[in-house]
Formats: sequence, structure tokens, C-alpha cells
Amino acid sequence: MDWRRLCTLGRELPEVSEGTWYGTPALLVRRKGFVRLKEDGRTVVFLLDDVDDQELLTAGKPELYFITDHYAGHASVLARLARLRTGEARLRLLQAWRQKASAALQARLDAPEPRRPRARRVRP
Repeated sequence: MDWRRLCTLGRELPEVSEGTWYGTPALLVRRKGFVRLKEDGRTVVFLLDDVDDQELLTAGKPELYFITDHYAGHASVLARLARLRTGEARLRLLQAWRQKASAALQARLDAPEPRRPRARRVRP
């Protein structure tokens, strides 16, 4: 994974744009940051649902997720970008996006797709 690919995946979510957050490249939903590239260019910060998720992720996948003292106790986690895979990235992007997206945007994402009427065969 690299930052360009992560941005492409992030833009699959409603109203996501690229910008800056804390002075680094970021993904935003309606101008609110939810994931950003760290200054080292190799690490990203994802927002989490709950600070308890931090321990679950860092203990479960320490090769991918970690925190520094700065992030201890905050509902966010650091991820090694090069080790991040597409499925995991989509999951973390969605979780982070939900932290900043409005209820209306979340409802739009969660709404079932309208069913298309089936084409009827016309018999000769």
C-alpha cells in the first residue's frame, strides 16, 4: 500500500476529498480529517471508534499497528503503510470516516441500493 492507493480507496466513500490535516496530506469528509499521512511518509494515523480498539489492534497485529506516547489514550492508531493490505485499509478507512461523517452521510452509505427491475423477456 502507498498513500496514493490509500487515497483512491478513501475516495470510494461519500464526499471524501484530499487535503491537509495537521500540516500533512490527509483524507477529509466535508473538510474534517479522518486519516493522515505522518511526517515520516511511511505511517498513517487512523481515527478509531474507541480508545480500547487501540490495544486490540496493536496487540493483535503489532507488525502493522502501533502507537507512540503522543497517541496513547486517544481514539486513533498508527499503521505502517507498506504493510497495510487493501481489505484492512478499507475497514480502517470506513471506521475512521464514520468518526467524522454526518449521520445523513452515514445513512446514505448504509442505505440499500435500489433494486433494478429485471428485464422481461418478450416472447415472439
